[in-house]
Amino acid sequence: MLDTRQRFDWIVGVDVGGTFTDFAARNIATGALVVHKRPSTPHDPSEAILQGFQELQAKIGITGEAVGRFAHGTTVATNALLQRKGARVGVVTTRGFRDLLEIGRQVRPAIYDLQADAPAPLASRRARLEITERIGPEGEEITPLDDADLDALIEEIGQQGDLQSLAVCLLFSFKNPAHEQRVAAAIRRARPDLFVSVSSEVQPEFREYERFSTATINAFLQPEVSRYMDRLQAAVAEAAPNARFGIFQSSGGLMSVEKAAQFPVRTALSGPAAGAVGAVASGRASGIGNIITLDIGGTSTDVCLIRDGRTEIAHVREIAGFRIRLPMVDIHTVGAGGGSIASVGTDGLMKVGPESAGAVPGPACYSKGGTEPTVTDANVYLGRLPLSLAGGGLKIDPEKARKVIEEIAGKLGVSPVRAALGIAGIATSNMTRAIRAVSTERGHDPRDFALMPFGGAGGLHAADVAEALGINRILVPRAPGILCADGLLEAELQENFVTTLRQRLDGDLAPLAAAAETLKAAAADWLATEAEGAEDGRTQISLDMRYVGQNYELAVEVPGDITARDTLKAAFLSEHMRAYGHADAEAPIEIVNVRAKALASLVQGASEITGPAELAAPIEVAKVWFDDTGAVDTPIYDRTGLPEATVLKGPMIVTQLDSTTLVPPNATLTVDAAFNLILELGNV
Repeated sequence: MLDTRQRFDWIVGVDVGGTFTDFAARNIATGALVVHKRPSTPHDPSEAILQGFQELQAKIGITGEAVGRFAHGTTVATNALLQRKGARVGVVTTRGFRDLLEIGRQVRPAIYDLQADAPAPLASRRARLEITERIGPEGEEITPLDDADLDALIEEIGQQGDLQSLAVCLLFSFKNPAHEQRVAAAIRRARPDLFVSVSSEVQPEFREYERFSTATINAFLQPEVSRYMDRLQAAVAEAAPNARFGIFQSSGGLMSVEKAAQFPVRTALSGPAAGAVGAVASGRASGIGNIITLDIGGTSTDVCLIRDGRTEIAHVREIAGFRIRLPMVDIHTVGAGGGSIASVGTDGLMKVGPESAGAVPGPACYSKGGTEPTVTDANVYLGRLPLSLAGGGLKIDPEKARKVIEEIAGKLGVSPVRAALGIAGIATSNMTRAIRAVSTERGHDPRDFALMPFGGAGGLHAADVAEALGINRILVPRAPGILCADGLLEAELQENFVTTLRQRLDGDLAPLAAAAETLKAAAADWLATEAEGAEDGRTQISLDMRYVGQNYELAVEVPGDITARDTLKAAFLSEHMRAYGHADAEAPIEIVNVRAKALASLVQGASEITGPAELAAPIEVAKVWFDDTGAVDTPIYDRTGLPEATVLKGPMIVTQLDSTTLVPPNATLTVDAAFNLILELGNV
């Protein structure tokens, strides 16, 4: 049993994935780290969380009272959006603008597909209500908002029937929110049963379509996410009464449960973002700051580029075809995971994904009812996934994997080995395409980065992906299968503030300085309330900058004095050169947004790093197919038997509770001082 003498010494992170729910627990006094996995419960994610937490307590030998912090990465908002299983939502907007959500940016999702179209708005046209009012571009009142119009609006809302939530989205409310606030207050007085999202609170910055879309998505998610948060918070409070409960947000930090319920759109990429935070910490331990992550789960693959130990941040993302404008860790997702289903189309060609077997029924080899071949079944058939050490409480049935692989091989008219290699190869191609989207398409050469695989299947495909991209170094973290949960232990409290300010860089910068001070004051207030008891409270200022006449801006950190014109210009030119490959030092530059990020560190403790004194012998030797030339005798090592400074030549398989790492014949494996695995690939 681990040392539990100090009562509140444990912090717990739990990440809910499509197939598994992962737990990481750390004792901040001793550094002991304990990991745990159990199958997810898609019908109610909280069920797996609470059952898994009980199992984790038994595994450590503690009670819930010993836990001082409980951090959660959630997919509830993401799934509700993907499946359109949210509230019946309405929108209140300035008269004449109710079709803005449907018009959007007139960008076709597939330019050459005449049948493809953007998804229908979350609010039907009948539920998009108008009110007479108008705020101007400088925040001036052009058309007053009358009480009679408010009364008429309330009556119209009542005629809508079963509305559950409303988004209030008025023109230029980011400049002057007075009208939005009056409308929201009137609705809340008359209809306290409705959830109300106000665009100037959700994200108060310019670009009306993105602001309207983000507020509408928030309203769509509020009832579902609020119920989930309330239910889970009550259950966690009972199971761990001393724990501070935090929800991970897409921007890479923790927020309170109350904030998550008020702004559920902030959790749209909660789980994947936690993995990026964990990757930064693992890379730092090995002295590697430039990383491309490869998070392969059961349903999808998430990739992220980390430069100089910092995640890239995007301010606009589309999820399920809906545009969200919020700061988010820049993660690209493709439908390729261990559960991705392989099928043969009418053209006789095989495709893999995006359909997934998920947790239920799962791959055929899981013996939970799955009958279609998946990437996991292919890996089992090829001998790459050991049968006796699969984590998450599942047992592998190789006969069921063989059956489904032979069936699809028959349809293709090829050998089962060729079919299995083809399934793995197509999945690799999908993952490679995702990495190019965050690297070469953003001005980064992937060969300058190390690849960090994690998730349950990351280590199985890392070498193939690295070879396809010309990457010669792979860093496998100590607990790759639960890195998202481990990232939750590393997370800081975070809040983002923004104000729109159109200001030329060669003009008077006094308004810019004033705007920055206002945001700093708001950040200081947040740190004094929400971050009470945290350590190292600080605020980072950045600017959204562009050339005058450009339509899209770049985020530029303010290195010092915000009125230092030459410094700001140099920082913008450097960022523009990196992003686009050119920069014009003579062209006029403007600022469009001022941003502040408030951060507060939490007590995390350092993980205890220990290993065996000497290398353990392989636990078995398996026949593994790396290509179609023949199976290769491949030793299988238990990772707990690899001491620091171990150097081994491939091929081999390294197994552990939460993941499996495949080391091809052309690779060398080294265990570094942080007990991360470093794979060096030859002939890349």
